[in-house]
Amino acid sequence: MTDAATSFAGSGPMRAGQEIDSGAVDAWLRANVDGYAGPLTVEQFNGGQSNPTYRLRTPGRDYVLRRKPAGTLLKGAHAIEREYRVMSALAQTGFPVAKPYGLCEDERVIGTPFFVMEMVEGRIFWTPALPDLGAADRAAYFDAMNATLARLHSFDSAALGLADFGRSDNYLARQIARWSQQYRDDDLAGALPEMERLVEWLPAHLPPGDESSLVHGDYRADNLVFAAQAPTVLAVLDWELSTLGHPLADFTYHLMMYRLPSHILGGLVGSDLATLGIPSEADYVAAYCRRTSRARIDQLDWYLAFNMFRFAAIIHGIKGRMARGTAASPHAASLVAILPELAAIAWAQAERQS
Repeated sequence: MTDAATSFAGSGPMRAGQEIDSGAVDAWLRANVDGYAGPLTVEQFNGGQSNPTYRLRTPGRDYVLRRKPAGTLLKGAHAIEREYRVMSALAQTGFPVAKPYGLCEDERVIGTPFFVMEMVEGRIFWTPALPDLGAADRAAYFDAMNATLARLHSFDSAALGLADFGRSDNYLARQIARWSQQYRDDDLAGALPEMERLVEWLPAHLPPGDESSLVHGDYRADNLVFAAQAPTVLAVLDWELSTLGHPLADFTYHLMMYRLPSHILGGLVGSDLATLGIPSEADYVAAYCRRTSRARIDQLDWYLAFNMFRFAAIIHGIKGRMARGTAASPHAASLVAILPELAAIAWAQAERQS
């Protein structure tokens, strides 16, 4: 089992400070979820850096409860209501998401808003190297990841009822401004020189043109549930950062796996891709371009610098929550430890583009 799997897989007792009232949850489920029947046992998933997530066990079926963390939150963060909305829309199309059963915005029930969805049983690969597979199988799983994201970017957001799910213009500039502001507002997390440089460099080198589609915002291997024995994506998880945005920003966030070392999101830098049966970065980009009718992706290194900056800003926020005592995961410290290195790699992409 990989280190990530050891840290994040499975569920267990609720962690101190993140307990929820199982009786209150049981009563809410009885009133709001068709077919629910107890008795109920609540466990907490080991993963969940942002929103605490729980496994609800019953004799008939299991459910998943995802809630906002307690304490003071940054504006716009932990938007579980948006997760519920986008998953509900996509579930109607047959796109692979866990079926949402209900949203509770009443903080009096368990202390924070939450939603409940189906528990999708399947296989999660905690690093993009897919270490539990043989070399002959990996290409098909990479192709499934690629195809699923390309399909997400093909949806008409208005037809999904999501025309107001976000602004459809200037996504890149707005994201840079948002994460720059969030980074600078979190005084408790401190400053990093490469982040300060990126705050200035990114808006000064924006790619020309604009596009808009529904985007996931955190699309990577460990947010996918595959079928037990096939390269079929059963569910895409963790829609907290979903919005209307630039599809190339979404795709190149996923593409970061090719530019990061193994100890950061299980990156592929230094791996022998051919021996592992993993497509090259160029081939993976070409497959996405074919599926989305593109000739190429101009300024690829800019998009990668942007996404690494954004990811670093998210970790910077986790560092701030640690300082405030509200970080949702016991593994937050190990994630925060990579922040300086990640910021340096992000700046290296900017220098490469320049």
